[in-house]
Amino acid sequence: MSDRYQTILLFGAPGAGKGTQGVLLGSIPGFFHMSTGDMFRTLDHHSEIGKLFNQYSSKGELVPDEVTIRMWREYVHAQTVLSLYKSREDLLCLDGIPRTVAQTKAMQEHIEVRGIVHLVATDPEEMVARLQKRAIEQKRADDAKIDVIRNRLDVYERETRPVLDQFDPSLIHEVNAIGTPAEVLGSVLRVLAPIQASMRSTVSS
Repeated sequence: MSDRYQTILLFGAPGAGKGTQGVLLGSIPGFFHMSTGDMFRTLDHHSEIGKLFNQYSSKGELVPDEVTIRMWREYVHAQTVLSLYKSREDLLCLDGIPRTVAQTKAMQEHIEVRGIVHLVATDPEEMVARLQKRAIEQKRADDAKIDVIRNRLDVYERETRPVLDQFDPSLIHEVNAIGTPAEVLGSVLRVLAPIQASMRSTVSS
């Protein structure tokens, strides 16, 4: 088996439910969910990489891809050292990274993508409603504005959606994002269960 991390990507526009599905998957043995949100929240802001991150975030600037990839590598390594993520046994479920074409190319030497779950909204207005509801619940009034939400969706289409074009279409599995979390999870597992079984078969052989 490849020394690269055996990985599946959770993909979809804001509001598609990547975070919800990632958390649910992470509760199932054999899957390790890692989101960029987790990575940023656990960052030691007094460390070298933490200070570098703060140089950009404190100014409201986007963190360069090379810094994001370095943070990601250090975070995954830490999870491995703590035995929270067992790279020879677990499928790494990435949520929120790679976010750009440049990140995708930079990560190729570190991950072997076994499949991509592309959460697709058949009703775009449902996505808008989800994002608005979430922003209101989290008391982020500015993020609940319709024009802000639509801009986020436009940025996704312009900057993140092209990441899918970097992969073999046979790896991409579209899953309807509209439904209860349990309904969507059922569809996601129908895609991922065979991939997990294949990985375990390769490890044991």
